[in-house]
Amino acid sequence: MKEVELLIIGSGPAGLCAAVSAAESGAKVLVLERGFRPGGQLIKQTHMFFGSESQYASHRGVDIAGILLKKVEEYGDRIEIMLNSTAVGFYEDNVVTVLKDEKEYFKIKAQSVICATGAFEKSLAFPNNDLPGIYGAGAVQTLMNVYGIRPGNRVLMVGAGNIGVIVSYQLIQAGIEVVAVLDAAPRIGAYLVHASKLARMGVPILTSHTVKEAIGTDCLEAAIVCEVDDKFRPIPGTEKRYDVDVMCISVGLSPLNELLAMRGAEMKYVGQLSGQVPMRTESCETSIPGIFVAGDASGIEEASSAMAEGYLAGLCAAAKLGHVPADFEQRRLDYLSQLDNLRSGPVGERIRAGMKISQL
Repeated sequence: MKEVELLIIGSGPAGLCAAVSAAESGAKVLVLERGFRPGGQLIKQTHMFFGSESQYASHRGVDIAGILLKKVEEYGDRIEIMLNSTAVGFYEDNVVTVLKDEKEYFKIKAQSVICATGAFEKSLAFPNNDLPGIYGAGAVQTLMNVYGIRPGNRVLMVGAGNIGVIVSYQLIQAGIEVVAVLDAAPRIGAYLVHASKLARMGVPILTSHTVKEAIGTDCLEAAIVCEVDDKFRPIPGTEKRYDVDVMCISVGLSPLNELLAMRGAEMKYVGQLSGQVPMRTESCETSIPGIFVAGDASGIEEASSAMAEGYLAGLCAAAKLGHVPADFEQRRLDYLSQLDNLRSGPVGERIRAGMKISQL
């Protein structure tokens, strides 16, 4: 059994920032990453971030991953990243079971743990929704931006939130035709700065529309869409057919925190945070002392918030282990201030409400 001081599960924006923050305080950190490359969703993201200088505004996600990894390297052997390593169990006494390279199975015992496991994509129910050619938006980003593979030639995007609109633009940049973007809601959820790019390129954005059926035998050949009423019920006679070889589903994310539930952390369904989330303190500590959470695992937000939350969780987890820097309170208040700013205004109202419900 491998014994570590601080274990961080996940090397996305929250996990990397937590590692840097904890190491800066003096903790020794092991980061588990199930993929072959650290960075999480950042390595797929070619668009520029909003936020402030603290969250690397005006930098592309893939570049932010590089910036954070350089910071990790500054701490030498104080931070270890273990790739191709999936945490498959979380037990009493902070024992985490790990499957590495899909063949080696072992245990890690940690004094403290930060779960920065991110989120998973929601699906959409309709006939033939399992045909080859129907992807989640994250899978499409992985194919294009990580492996350089075109997913197809003609795409129907389902979901007009930020992810759906941004991925649509990336598809167009790759020379792929986006025939339409549709959303069941009466208004798009994406920022206008993103949606206006598609509008200028002539891509129709159809609100109050949903997928009625996918057509195809061995793979996707067409999609039948229709309008919906104010109760999201299909309106007969409004069907349209789009001949496409790709349908990209971008209908939201849910927190990925089964490990915390397995460990016995107090959980609660909070709609404003997009699913089942752990109850936690202002310092990101769950109901189990020494177990922390950061990023989308605690509620779906932007990557900028995940970074600020990661820094906060890393600082507080290190302090729990006895590594309390002289500027602890100053740093803690700064990270909380960053989160307050990111969650300010009408856009952050839903998140603020969810945070109140999930607070210990």
